[in-house]
Amino acid sequence: MSEVKYGLIGAGMMGQEHIRNIALLDGAVVAAIADPNDEMRCEAVSLAGGAQAFTSTETMLAQGLCDVYLLAAPNDLHAGILQDLLATEKPILVEKPLATTSADCRDLLNMAKGRKAPVWVAMEYRYMPPLQRLLQAMEQGATGTPRMMAIREHRFPFLPKVDDWNRFNARTGGTLVEKCCHFWDLMRLVLQSDPVRVYASAGVDVNHRDERYMGKMPDIIDNAYVTVDFENGARGMLDLCMFAEGSYWQESVAVTGEKARCEALIPGPARFAPDGKEREAEFVMSLRAMKEEIREIVHVDEKILNAGDHHGSTFFQHEKFLELVRKGSGDPEVTLEDGYWSVLVGEAAEESARSGQAIDLRGKGP
Repeated sequence: MSEVKYGLIGAGMMGQEHIRNIALLDGAVVAAIADPNDEMRCEAVSLAGGAQAFTSTETMLAQGLCDVYLLAAPNDLHAGILQDLLATEKPILVEKPLATTSADCRDLLNMAKGRKAPVWVAMEYRYMPPLQRLLQAMEQGATGTPRMMAIREHRFPFLPKVDDWNRFNARTGGTLVEKCCHFWDLMRLVLQSDPVRVYASAGVDVNHRDERYMGKMPDIIDNAYVTVDFENGARGMLDLCMFAEGSYWQESVAVTGEKARCEALIPGPARFAPDGKEREAEFVMSLRAMKEEIREIVHVDEKILNAGDHHGSTFFQHEKFLELVRKGSGDPEVTLEDGYWSVLVGEAAEESARSGQAIDLRGKGP
């Protein structure tokens, strides 16, 4: 393909981040945009430099304008729209979470069996440069056998979205699915094992409590501790706080084995920083035997940082996806199975937080 034409479904905040990042790629263009919301659709068309606009996915698909499809609609619409996209035999990049329930994810897995064109689930956190540096260290055996993985995210509350769809579990799948599917995916990737048990303690304590929509208060979790046991004996932990805008590092991802502790330290988006400026991430390795700490700055081009809120990861994910599309064959780096597991763990964490019981995942793989 001389120029890869993207069809974007969902023109809201994340859809527009995708447009800005695709614009940085050579030989790629957003050719068509589908969204029923007039304001978001017009903003996205302008941002894309004049893409054809459609009010529905069906009318866009009928035109046959696109080489690939990018699904960035609200979470609860993913399963239905993706069924239509799977019938096109075109490559698909679908935003996380794959769907709001593991049952819907399993249905999509079954529908995609035998499909030749790839479906890539947008777990872009994998592609954050500081996390790529962490993964590189893991591949080199820096920690030894990883036994513990700790992720901390202390950040700003969920932002306003069209029709306030992200304020209720019914539309998002719950915070531990919507936001944290990234983290379950990272744990499974780094620890190279499937989860078998999930326990969560969580609350709805600070954010959105004074908001009402159709007379109902938002029910999304705004803080949690979650532990995950893995089949190989490793353990993961998430410390989540959604009312901690002042944190110096938005995310910390640490992996510890018998040799060393490796940690990626990631700042939040510049527009939420107190000074409004981008900061660089760091990689830290604490060597047990030498009792020494090594620190590295992880540089990311400012042009890439300015294209989104995810520390460059959206751009680097698109580079990999476009490479696969141009190749014309091969498997996506983030599969439908990966998407399923990330929803399954988040769903179990939500259930555990409500019930106070640990949730057993053995036998629930795809």
